[in-house]
Amino acid sequence: MKDARARTWRLSAILLLAGVAVSIIAGVFHAESHDANDHVASFTAYAESGVWTAVHLGQFIGMALVCAGLVALWPAVDIQRHAVSWTARFGVLSAAAALALYAALQAVDGVALKQAVDAWAAAPEPEKAARFATAEGIRWLEWGMRSYQNLLLGTALVLLGIVVWAARDVSRMIGYLMALSGLAYLVQGWIIGDSGFSAANTLPTLVGIVAILAWTVWLLVSALRMKEEAPAGHVG
Repeated sequence: MKDARARTWRLSAILLLAGVAVSIIAGVFHAESHDANDHVASFTAYAESGVWTAVHLGQFIGMALVCAGLVALWPAVDIQRHAVSWTARFGVLSAAAALALYAALQAVDGVALKQAVDAWAAAPEPEKAARFATAEGIRWLEWGMRSYQNLLLGTALVLLGIVVWAARDVSRMIGYLMALSGLAYLVQGWIIGDSGFSAANTLPTLVGIVAILAWTVWLLVSALRMKEEAPAGHVG
């Protein structure tokens, strides 16, 4: 049983770190403007991007791996206390809902917005205002979906961070860092819902990235050690 749980910890850690890595790599190729809330500059950069849809597909794959890793944490932990068991359930549900909303978000951002900005860029001058208004409406829809997706993902990370902290199979600091990254996502969700992709999101975004990188790497190292040590513990 201990060996099986160690393998599940390892699977979860691999999925999580792989998802973070894929998301970061895809994000490197994401077209940007100096101010994401400057829609003229942003839409111009997006229209000029030849890999826009592929980048967003890559980001979706990364998020799918992250959410799969979070769901895999549930069978990995050996939780006997009723309250923490329900915390794990709600965390898994939040992760699943976050992935579903992220799929819709990437369809809006990676497909619909790209088509809208391309049409705006290619439109004759008399049509540009109407085309721009359409693209801007899709952009605001993206804000709303991104806001709620961040809130759901943040909730999943906080809840499952509590579960990892209570499991005691790995360092409790991993649980703390998971919760910290979750709080960062919650803050991002609030800011995006209130003011879009504003400069106010810089700090929580940085905190979230650093925290999630730290705990996913730490979790994988811990899971690999757990797998190696499990047989000796079983014999003893």
